Amino acid sequence: MQSSVREIRQRLLFLLLRAFVIVLFLSFLFFTFIIGYFLTSSSTPTPFPLVSTLEGYYLAKGNWAGVESVFDSMDRLDSMSTLLLDSEHRIILDRRPDPVSIAGSSYAIQEDDVVFDLTAHGEQAGYLVITPYSVSQRFGFARAIIFPIGIISAILALFLVVVSTLLMRRFVNPLADVIYAANEVASGKLNARIPTEGPQDLRSLSESFNEMATTLERTDRERRDMLADVAHELRTPLSVIRGRLEGIVDGIYSENGPQVSMALEQTYVLQRLVDDLHLLTLAETRQLPFDKRDVNIGDVIERVLEMFSAEAREKNISLSFVEKNGNLTTFVDPQRFEQIISNLVGNAIRYVREGSKVWVTADETADGSRITVNDNGEGLPAEDLPYIFDRFWRKEKSRARLSGGTGLGLAITKQLIEAQGGTIEAKNLKEGGLQVAVELKK
Repeated sequence: MQSSVREIRQRLLFLLLRAFVIVLFLSFLFFTFIIGYFLTSSSTPTPFPLVSTLEGYYLAKGNWAGVESVFDSMDRLDSMSTLLLDSEHRIILDRRPDPVSIAGSSYAIQEDDVVFDLTAHGEQAGYLVITPYSVSQRFGFARAIIFPIGIISAILALFLVVVSTLLMRRFVNPLADVIYAANEVASGKLNARIPTEGPQDLRSLSESFNEMATTLERTDRERRDMLADVAHELRTPLSVIRGRLEGIVDGIYSENGPQVSMALEQTYVLQRLVDDLHLLTLAETRQLPFDKRDVNIGDVIERVLEMFSAEAREKNISLSFVEKNGNLTTFVDPQRFEQIISNLVGNAIRYVREGSKVWVTADETADGSRITVNDNGEGLPAEDLPYIFDRFWRKEKSRARLSGGTGLGLAITKQLIEAQGGTIEAKNLKEGGLQVAVELKK
């Protein structure tokens, strides 16, 4: 079942939020591990210069009276759990957070205690004992750490919400549109398009997708139109052939009369249509072989005009080659080039009125040759010019084959020219009529 744009956006947003939650969870696990390690660790801090300070105090005073001032003057000792013992292991000062012993009582040194000897004049003056942190101390430290971590996590969560909103607008929504449109195209809805928004890369992706969808839609439309046109072109001759043959079988027509000739003529039409379709397919897929050589295109044009001279005289059409300037030698396939000129001249003669004029020009250009086939007929509406080289396009919109032809001549001409590295275009002349210009490289 195909998802809607909203569902796709929700899925993408869920993936984004899941990634953020994983990051937060991993950060929480990391800090929890650090705190847990601290709570279970038996390590104790080192007293730094406290030992030498206490020894100096004892040398100056000769006893431990008033030694509290030494501890009070050192701020770094507030977080340390310390005991000061005399040489007999009696407690002089208990600086532990939760003292359970009283001054003067004996203290049994524990295995985890860190003991520093205090000496004066080479004699034992006492002991400095640093005990491991108690459980209450450790939890106090943990609370002190967890509180700022909680604040930082809350700030990060708020920051991630803002970032998620921005990312959703900038990335998630455009990407969801692309995914939805791709699903639509895959299901056959080739008219699906997406808005071009978001960062440059996503806009480029949207534009490329829209161009692809437009191309697919046009190709599908052309395929449908071509099937319809081929069916239309085949229907008429097949109907004629069938009718004549059925008449012969039923005894209505004789077996060697004009009806047989008419049926045979329609088979020629079918054969020409099939040959044109085959040639067009080979040209479009660039599988048509070309025997290219240096050819004097002026000679080819004159030969083609000679072939059409009889048809032109019948319609009282003036047919001429009025300009041929420069070196007209071009590297082309002579047979295919002759077919190109024949299609263009034949098309011009077919669609102009009696008494009109058709003329051809050929000029050398900087990198090749330019040939034009012109007429002084009615020309074409501007909206029809882009389609003149499409398959089965005819001036008669009704598809009535009043002027003959299969409607493939100009499409074949365009493919033959482009396959040889040339270009072709059509335009209306200012004085009236149509001009088809061909440019070929040397």
